[in-house]
Amino acid sequence: MRFGIFDHVERRNDVGQAQQYEERLQFAATADAAGFYCYHVAEHHHSPLCLAPNQAVYLAAVAQRTQRLRLSTLVYVLPLHNPIRLIEEICLIDQLSNGRFEVGVGRGTDRAQEWRMWGGDASENDARFEETLEIILKGLQCEFLSHSGQFYNFKELWMELRPCQQPLPPFWYAGNAAHAGERGMNFVGGERVPLAGIRELMEQYVTAFKQSPAQGFAGRDEPLYGAIKRVYVAASDDEARERARLAYASYRTHFLKPLPGGRVDPEEIPRPAKIDVDTAFASGALVVGSPATIREYLQRYVTETGANYFVGSFHWGDLSHKEACRSLELFASEAMPAVP
Repeated sequence: MRFGIFDHVERRNDVGQAQQYEERLQFAATADAAGFYCYHVAEHHHSPLCLAPNQAVYLAAVAQRTQRLRLSTLVYVLPLHNPIRLIEEICLIDQLSNGRFEVGVGRGTDRAQEWRMWGGDASENDARFEETLEIILKGLQCEFLSHSGQFYNFKELWMELRPCQQPLPPFWYAGNAAHAGERGMNFVGGERVPLAGIRELMEQYVTAFKQSPAQGFAGRDEPLYGAIKRVYVAASDDEARERARLAYASYRTHFLKPLPGGRVDPEEIPRPAKIDVDTAFASGALVVGSPATIREYLQRYVTETGANYFVGSFHWGDLSHKEACRSLELFASEAMPAVP
């Protein structure tokens, strides 16, 4: 079992942005020292949910503060990006990190929300995703790139930058287990799914992966597959649940896209913002408690889900840097060693 971290890099109101970036770099260094496998960072725009919409810049900084921790986009929202620029970014970060970069790809939020906000046609979103992914995978593995498609046309572009990892870094797909397996990529999902449902997702993924002709995109002998959960560890169960309730209320508001005058378009409120804290607890989206409770949960996770990867989100809502680091340290020292 390997352990990863997922981070939206949400805005906090108690410190300025520069201090928050510095504290996040310290947080990544703490995770590196604690033995976590990979640090996965989201891409979102125009809301407090993400202070690192340019993942390449942010992860390049993280690479300089860490030694072993692998770094991953989860995900690059491909319709928002020029594929040639992404190829160059991937190669650059992979070289700067000495081959620690992993590439998560996805289509974007519900109804291609951010692509529409940028003036795009939502009906093109899936086609743009597929074409951009095709170009990236091809461009990372060839010296001269040619492509003729619906949105992009290139002829014999020299791919001067090359990734450190050959033939290409590991790829991830989030959310849809069958699609991840079919593409031969690593997988994370099941954020709001209880343990029994996670097992079903993992079985779907493994079945699809074994039948996929593209298994090389996972970048390892055995792919990684598991669930993402919001985690908070404190001295007692009561303390952890009480603090998690407050943090989750803040977390929900971060999904909203503000409009002038403090308005919010009710049709643009994404699904996570509509899920209340009691539902989050009941669905397994929140994994909180004392070290003993978290240790027991992880032992059940290993035996009941069939997953070989667990991804915890430790810095979420209005949790302070100190609270998030303490939670992560308790998780690493008291719970992780109990899992083989």
